Amino acid sequence: MTTFQDLGLSQKVLNAVTDAGYSIPTPIQEGAIPFALQRRDILGIAQTGTGKTASFVLPMLTLLEKGRARARMPRTLILEPTRELAAQVAENFEKYGKNHKLNVALLIGGVSFDEQDRKLERGADVLICTPGRLLDHCERGKLLMTGVEILVIDEADRMLDMGFIPDIERIAKMIPFTRQTLFFSATMPPEIQKLADAFLQNPQRIEVAKPSTTAKTVTQRLVASHGQDYEKRATLRDLLRAEEANIKNAIIFCNRKKDVADLFRSLDRHGFQVGALHGDMDQRSRTTMLQNFRDGNLKILVASDVAARGLDIPDVSHVFNFDVPIHAEDYVHRIGRTGRAGRLGAAYMIITRRDSKHLDAIQKLIGEDIEWHAGDLTALPEREESEDGGRRDRRSSGKGGRERDRDRGRKGSDRGNRREGASLHKIDTADDVETSPRERVEATESEMPRAAQASKKPEASRHERRPHSPANDDNRRRDNRRYHQNDDGPTPVGFGDDVPAFMLTSAALK
Repeated sequence: MTTFQDLGLSQKVLNAVTDAGYSIPTPIQEGAIPFALQRRDILGIAQTGTGKTASFVLPMLTLLEKGRARARMPRTLILEPTRELAAQVAENFEKYGKNHKLNVALLIGGVSFDEQDRKLERGADVLICTPGRLLDHCERGKLLMTGVEILVIDEADRMLDMGFIPDIERIAKMIPFTRQTLFFSATMPPEIQKLADAFLQNPQRIEVAKPSTTAKTVTQRLVASHGQDYEKRATLRDLLRAEEANIKNAIIFCNRKKDVADLFRSLDRHGFQVGALHGDMDQRSRTTMLQNFRDGNLKILVASDVAARGLDIPDVSHVFNFDVPIHAEDYVHRIGRTGRAGRLGAAYMIITRRDSKHLDAIQKLIGEDIEWHAGDLTALPEREESEDGGRRDRRSSGKGGRERDRDRGRKGSDRGNRREGASLHKIDTADDVETSPRERVEATESEMPRAAQASKKPEASRHERRPHSPANDDNRRRDNRRYHQNDDGPTPVGFGDDVPAFMLTSAALK
């Protein structure tokens, strides 16, 4: 059995690895580290959660023991697609590089330029950054890239697929051609492979698992649901409550940042211990939210795909896909947040009838059919027409079902029927059905006793009871403009009664 001592790492690195509690390398580490120490270009492909980060951090630490960084001339460059991944790699250098005196600079958005400039001025042995912030510093004349010896592009498929190709090409032109380049990723589709080949020189390909395979330690299930968002939220809540005894912590993925915010508010209203993470949050909030989740202060994290790539949260018990990912490769990364380092995990994905195309693409990519949890789409309760013109599930009963019926009824064409249907149900602000202020007023009025409704007079009748005054005339004219049906007076000629004062002034004739 191969150990870290057999890979050619320096004694300082080996001591740090031992202190971290590791002795046996993972397959990707065993395959990549010896070639990295030989300064070969590497294309490493392995499913997420298999230790790809240490595959380049450990050999880089060994190679950097010789030499010294100069001001504003970094020796190595690591590119990451997100701020969270960049910060995580920096933490790995702190953990494994504790016996080294290396300067590590982290350049990401949401942090002051001045603080980052001070780190660059001292000289950076390791520069970890997102492409946009790196180019910002270069354009300001704060960086010189001619001293870079090693270039690492982590999550290569995501970097290239997210539109970073022009930025990476610009950065690659700033770095010496003789550099060593390392690509690491969980997936590598053929079209991305062609782009990767443009950055690698005679690379050593290390593939320890088939591209886009999922960990065998993760139990995958599909959950059928009707297609409306509030129905999906109800399905998710039922699933969370059913799995409550088994959930240590969970990440729920949505496709859009708006859906992250909506689902977070919904779960929070229903009493779940939940936090949110998406790209529009400032860096301090994102870092705090992730730390609270790692520390166990939050049980559930609702996130966009910003949390799907490479985040090292070692003991996530469950992953829920509230939305089916549009890109099939993202499914592999999402469920890779659980079942890491040999632990058991569970991944559930909510499926509606409109998700069949994306589901087929995912099953084709991973090479297996995912089992259904509690029946497929054909087992969903049929819908029947309700008296108010909306649609009602046969399983819907009680207040929650009536609220959903009223929400559907508001989308019909007859507003009168909608108000009549709303009068049958009491508004509950804690329910997941969201109503506008005007709709809540209409529903509240419809619940009033008939005697109270009969006592309410039209707006125009109240104006008619007022004493006559010029101000009342002005108010009546404004009301008439607002309510055209009350405008039954004679058609005005010219200016009518509203003749401007300057038109009444006689002009002197010359």
